[in-house]
Amino acid sequence: MKPVRFEISQTDEVLVSHSGLALIGSLLSKTALKKQINTVRIAGRPRPEISHFDTVLSMISLLCLAKPDFDAVEPFRQDEFFKRSLGIKAVPSSATMRQRLDDLAQVEDCFRIIAEQNRWLLNQHTPVITSSYQEWVPLDIDVSPFDNSGTKKEGVSYTYKKVDGYAPIFAYLGLEGYMVHCQLREGSQHSQHGTPQFLTEALDMAKRITDRAILVRMDAGNDDVENLEICRKDKRVDWIIKRNIRKESVDEWLLDAQCFGQWSFPREGKEVYIGHTQRERAGRLYRVVFEITKRTSTTHGQMLLLPEIEVATYWTSLSIAPEKVIELYHQHGTSEQFHSEVKTDMDLERLPSGKFATNALVLQLGMLAYNLLRIVGQSSLLENRMLPPGQRTPIRDSIKRRRLKTVIQDLMYMACRLTRHAKRWGLSFWRGNAWMPVWHAVYRRIQWYAPSQ
Repeated sequence: MKPVRFEISQTDEVLVSHSGLALIGSLLSKTALKKQINTVRIAGRPRPEISHFDTVLSMISLLCLAKPDFDAVEPFRQDEFFKRSLGIKAVPSSATMRQRLDDLAQVEDCFRIIAEQNRWLLNQHTPVITSSYQEWVPLDIDVSPFDNSGTKKEGVSYTYKKVDGYAPIFAYLGLEGYMVHCQLREGSQHSQHGTPQFLTEALDMAKRITDRAILVRMDAGNDDVENLEICRKDKRVDWIIKRNIRKESVDEWLLDAQCFGQWSFPREGKEVYIGHTQRERAGRLYRVVFEITKRTSTTHGQMLLLPEIEVATYWTSLSIAPEKVIELYHQHGTSEQFHSEVKTDMDLERLPSGKFATNALVLQLGMLAYNLLRIVGQSSLLENRMLPPGQRTPIRDSIKRRRLKTVIQDLMYMACRLTRHAKRWGLSFWRGNAWMPVWHAVYRRIQWYAPSQ
C-alpha cells in the first residue's frame, strides 16, 4: 500500500501542540510566586511594562517544553493559548527576557523566592515521596558537570570529566528524585568546596517537605569531617558517605576484612569480604562498612600475575546489616538518571546566557520546571491506576517513576483545539487520544483537589 498523498490547507481554528502548559499553569497558580516575584525591585526599572512574573513564568514554561534558549520564546509571543494557560498578560521578547533575567539574577531575594516556592510545591503537591528502606527517605547529593565546551561563558572551566563547562551540585529527595536544592558552580571548583553550606540548606528544605527520617547519601568526593558533623548533629538525619581511602593501605584493609568480615566466593578466583568496623575521625569514632574484593583471575578464567584488590568503604550511622548499607548506597547511583533528565530530557546542559549569575538563575528556574514535570508525571501514574479499565493507558505496573522525556512527549506535547464560547475558554482533544483521560484526570486533580498558598 502506497502512502496517501495529502492535500495541504490552512484553517482559522486555533490548534495547539503544547496543551500540557495548562497543567503547568494550574500548578503554578496554586503558589504565591506571582505575588512574591513582583515585589522584587530592580534599580532603574521601577515599573517594567512586562512584569517579572510574566518573564519568569515564560522562562519556566520554555524549560517545561525542553526549550531553554531565550530565542525559543519568539513563536509564543502571538500564541493566545500560551498566555491564557499561564495566566500572564504579555509574553516578553527574547531580548527582554534575557535582559530581565540578567537584572533579576543580581537580586538575592529572587533566588530565595524561587527556592521557597519550590519547597512549598513539593510539600503540598507531590503524590508520594517514597522511602528507600523502612522509614528513611533518601537525600542524594551529587555534582554533575555540564558540558559547555566551545563557549566563552563566564565561569566555564575545565571539569573533572575533562571537558570545559560548569559543575553544578544537586540534591534529590525520595526514590522519585524530587529536586530540593541546586547550585551552579564553576567547572574547576572542587566538589567539596561550599558543600557544607549546601548540605545544611538541602537538609533544611528536606525536613520542611517530609517529617520522616532522612538518609543522606554522598560519594567519595564529599568525604569530609564537616559533612559528618552536620549530619551527626541532626537527630532526624542518618548518612552513608563513601570514604576516600586516600593513603590507606589496601593490603591492610584486606587483612582486616579477612579477620572481621563475612567471606563469599561468587566464582573461582574472586573473594568478597563484607563487614563493619570503626574508624576515628576528628577525635570521634564512626561506624565504617567495608566491601573488599580480591581477584586472582578474570571472569574469562585468565590468571592474574598479581591479585587485584578493590576496596570500598562507607561512613554510616545506620546500625543495620553491612550488606543492606552497601545496597542502599548503590541505589545512590539512581541520581545519575536524575542528572540525565535535567541535562538531556530538559536540554538544560548548555545554559543559554554568557553570564554566570543569569545561568545560575536559569538553573534555579530549571529546578522548579523539573519538579513541575515530575509532579505531573507521578500524578499521571496515580490517576491512570484510578481510571476505569477501558480508559487506562497501557503502562507497566512495575513503573514507579516516569522519566521526564516521556512526560514531555505524552502529556506536554498533546495536540488540542482552543475554543471560546460565551466568555468561556475550552480545549478539545481527539477522542482517540489514549492519553486524554489521564491528562484530564491530572488537570482535574490540580484544579479541584490541590491546595493553594
